[in-house]
Amino acid sequence: MSHPCRASGGTDITADTSATPEEDLTEATAPEPPRLLTEPAGGIPFVTNSRQELERCARLLKAGTGPVAVDAERASGFRYGQRAFLVQIKREGAGIWLIDPEAFEDLNIIQDSLSGVEWILHAASQDLPCLSELGMWPDRLFDTELAGRLLGLPRVGLASVLEQLLGVTLAKEHSAADWSKRPLPEDWMRYAALDVELLVELRAAMIMMLTEAGKLDWANQEFEAIRKAPLPGPRKDPWRRTSGMHRLRKPEQLAVVRELWETREALAQNRDVAPGRLIPDAAIVAAAASQPTTVPALLKTQGFHGRAAAKEGPRWIRAIQAGQAAAQSRAGLPPLHLPNDGPPPPRAWRDRNPLADRRLKTAKAWVGNRADELQLPTENLLTPDTLRRLCWTPPETIDLDSVSAALAGLGARPWQVTAVAPIVTVALLDPDPA
Repeated sequence: MSHPCRASGGTDITADTSATPEEDLTEATAPEPPRLLTEPAGGIPFVTNSRQELERCARLLKAGTGPVAVDAERASGFRYGQRAFLVQIKREGAGIWLIDPEAFEDLNIIQDSLSGVEWILHAASQDLPCLSELGMWPDRLFDTELAGRLLGLPRVGLASVLEQLLGVTLAKEHSAADWSKRPLPEDWMRYAALDVELLVELRAAMIMMLTEAGKLDWANQEFEAIRKAPLPGPRKDPWRRTSGMHRLRKPEQLAVVRELWETREALAQNRDVAPGRLIPDAAIVAAAASQPTTVPALLKTQGFHGRAAAKEGPRWIRAIQAGQAAAQSRAGLPPLHLPNDGPPPPRAWRDRNPLADRRLKTAKAWVGNRADELQLPTENLLTPDTLRRLCWTPPETIDLDSVSAALAGLGARPWQVTAVAPIVTVALLDPDPA
């Protein structure tokens, strides 16, 4: 098994007397190419799928030291839902563990072993929901993706961040794999282990950079906000997220979309497959538009191809008929649009509220300039939704205290309030002319 730090090939250091001083200087100052990490330092771990091994993992993690690196792999696009099919963990003194959560009712024993330990995740908001389903949640958090944003890094994917800060690059060829597959191929396990191999070192480098930039407290506030944020609840009318549905203009068509979407969802959950593997969103929209009445006509409709489309043809026809029946009775006929609890789209502001339109344009430009000064993305300084809501419905009395309170009430963290409240206050009081 090769060592991940092994150099490739030798270098002839015999001087070339024909080289010019300028050429020597160029060679001496050329940046080192990133080192390709192909194997974890401790080798590729086995997948833990027995209670005995899980208990051993918990004991070693509890006895380990320092923060713990955590990652999870899902089977998006293959299986129903967003549950984790592999959990990767690394801690000093415990090594890397690859845990098959499907083999256990929960991972509470791992949660207990990490009580009080800081977790390191990359893009934590993506993995925390599926980890919570296993009984896992951090007491403290460090998010390397979010830290990269606060540091103003040009790219914040894990491979890019490792390359920029540690001079190491990872192969990412299995990110969209079907992680429900068993047994897992060895190269998939290698990939999964590498995702947590250097997170501890990356955190240390980022803490130094955040400290030097005066942003460590900002980062800690952001991490705690993620950790304390409630998990998203059930979405109202989730069928409205069907891709391409905006092309449908009649409530009667939406009734068919709803029935087809809910039928597909129930079947997908029952079979534990991603809904799009039965029929794609495009098929639902096309069927709602044309509303075929027979299976042969259905199978000529865009998107209705493949085994599930043909085998379940009668099921899809019944769903179309149920949508048509709802439309004819007018009972439960869905409205074209759901009421919005926020402001209207900004493109409508100029006509509906010219003053709010001027406020938003002024504040947006000034907040963008402030973000550039602080070297971070504008959306990480203040979310666009927060700014829109404040400009559309500002405090009754506009001053620094009221604007600061309004920002905090909309979810802005203290560091964000300090950074933007003064400029937003001025923008609300004295927006630029139209």
